[in-house]
Amino acid sequence: GAECPGPEEPCRRRLRTAFSAEQISTLESSFQRQQYLGAAERRQLAGRMRLSEVQIKTWFQNRRMKLKRQL
Repeated sequence: GAECPGPEEPCRRRLRTAFSAEQISTLESSFQRQQYLGAAERRQLAGRMRLSEVQIKTWFQNRRMKLKRQL
């Protein structure tokens, strides 16, 4: 889990992103083409999908781990 700064400063974890079916479809098709995105592709995809680059990066990391578990 995330480390908390201290009792006077509560933890502020980001809420889980709920991707729409359309976003998942777009992400999956991008993943089928290439499992690793460069900075330019990530930026372009984030802009097109109205998501942050961090959300795209995290989704791809999680998807690669899911693939690894399946194999």
